[in-house]
Amino acid sequence: MPFYERDGVRYYQFSSLNVPKITHAIFTRQGGSSPSPWDSLNLGGTVGDDPQRVAENRHRAFRAVGRTFTSLFDVWQVHSARVVKVTMPHTSLENILKADAMVTNRTEPTLLMRFADCVPLLFYDPVQGAIGLAHAGWQGTVRKVALATVNALREHYATKPADIIAAIGPSIGPDHYEIGPDVIAEVERAFPTEASTLLHSENGAVKLDLWQANKFTMQQAGITKIEVAKICTACNLDDWYSHRAENGRTGRFGALIALKP
Repeated sequence: MPFYERDGVRYYQFSSLNVPKITHAIFTRQGGSSPSPWDSLNLGGTVGDDPQRVAENRHRAFRAVGRTFTSLFDVWQVHSARVVKVTMPHTSLENILKADAMVTNRTEPTLLMRFADCVPLLFYDPVQGAIGLAHAGWQGTVRKVALATVNALREHYATKPADIIAAIGPSIGPDHYEIGPDVIAEVERAFPTEASTLLHSENGAVKLDLWQANKFTMQQAGITKIEVAKICTACNLDDWYSHRAENGRTGRFGALIALKP
C-alpha cells in the first residue's frame, strides 16, 4: 500500500501523482495532538476540537510533506460545485470563500481540504502545469463538482481533459453508504443512464457507489487516466475519520496538493 510516514504523521499517496512536479498527500488520522474522539491528526476546525490542537495538527501535516503552513489556501466547504481560482495563499483567515473545489497553476499556494467520508478528488495537468482539488459528498457528486473542476482547468489554464491525471481518494465505500429515497432520486436524475450500476440493494437498503459515480463524471469530462484508492473510511477507522461509522463524533482528515517551485 502506498503509505508513508514522517515524524509520526502517516499519509497516503497515489502512484500516478507521485511525480517530481507536485506534492500531494491524503493524511490519515495518525500523528497528531488531538484526544478522543478526534484522535489524533484532526484538521477540522468546526468539529469541537481545541483550535490550538487543530493548528498544531495542520502544522505537523504540512511539515511532513515539506510545505510551509503559510502557503495554505483552503475554503469553507458547503457541498456545492463552486470552484475557486487560486493565485496566492491566504493572507488572512477572515472571509474564507465558500466552495468545494480549487484550481491553480501557481507554486505559492498549497491547496487543502478536509474529509470524513466524502470523496477527495485530485487533478493534475502535467502539460499546462495546473492542479485541482475537490470535495464530493453525495451532493457534490450529483452536482458534478468533478466536471466543474475540469471546466475550470480548461477555462483558466487551457487544460485538455485527456492530459489530466485524476485520483479518487479514501472515502466511504459502496458497501457502507446507505441512502434514502430523496438521494436515490437525485442520483437517478444526475446519472440517468448509469444509476443502475451506481445503486445496489442489500437487505432492503439501497447503497451508493460514490467512487464509481465520480469516475463516471471524470470519464464523461474526457479524463482517461484515473486512479481510485478503493479505501473505505468506514472500514478502516485506525487510519481514517468516518462521520457515518463514528456517529458524527469524529475529526476530519486532510487532502493536500501543491505545485513545486
